[in-house]
Formats: sequence, C-alpha cells, structure tokens
Amino acid sequence: MALLSPHIAFPGGKCREALSFYQSCLGGELNLMRVGDTAMAAQMPTEVQDLIMHGTLTAGPLVLMACDALDTRRPFAPGNNIAMLLTCSSDEEIDTLFAKLGEGGTVMDPLEIMFWGGKFGTLIDRFGTEWVLSFDNPTCG
Repeated sequence: MALLSPHIAFPGGKCREALSFYQSCLGGELNLMRVGDTAMAAQMPTEVQDLIMHGTLTAGPLVLMACDALDTRRPFAPGNNIAMLLTCSSDEEIDTLFAKLGEGGTVMDPLEIMFWGGKFGTLIDRFGTEWVLSFDNPTCG
C-alpha cells in the first residue's frame, strides 16, 4: 500500500529555514539534498545550486517532504505549494495510481526512471490537487 506524505514547495529559497524550524518544533531527523549535490547540477543555473532539491523531516510516523520551488510551470501562490506525495510499494501500484488519479487531470511530469534510480511522476487531478508519485525500487525493463 502506498504511503501518503505531505510535500511542500517553498518559494524564495526558504526550504532549509522552514524544515529546520519544523525540526525544532517536532524533533526528528532532517535530511537535505542541495541542487548542486545532484546529477542535475551541471544543467542548473548557478543561482539555484544551493537550493534544496529534496528535503525530508522524519519524526516518528511523520514524514514531511519539501523542496525549494524550482518549477516555473506552476508559479507559487498560497495554497498551490502543497502536494500529496504517494510513495508506492511496487511498479504496478505506481502505474495504476498514476493512471487513476490522472483521469481528467493534467500530467505535469510523466512517470519515468529518474537520475536517482526511482520511478517518479507528477500530475494535477481534475479537482486541482497536485499528486507526486514515487517508487524507489522500480523493475527496469
């Protein structure tokens, strides 16, 4: 069964500050991955290298994921910076959920194998909710 976690995109490079604040409130373990530390670094402008590509705060059963808002296709507005992240448990599950949630919606990033080895895709459903789906151990062809 997929695990549901909130995912917040912070404008203006505020992800590190926000997750550090949440950690001071909630405790837990904070992991941050900068854009400059990823395989995409060479393709990204200098001014975004220190921004957070992926942040995770794990405090007991709570898993809060976040990033700095880098996607210009959907400019930041209060309320559109929170997505539902589904961490799927199989290749079949991610394919099925992506297809079902995408019915009548808009695919932002089709499902594909990413540079970190996971299968990943995003969509906005027909109700305007953004969904991020991920499967970390895909079976590759």
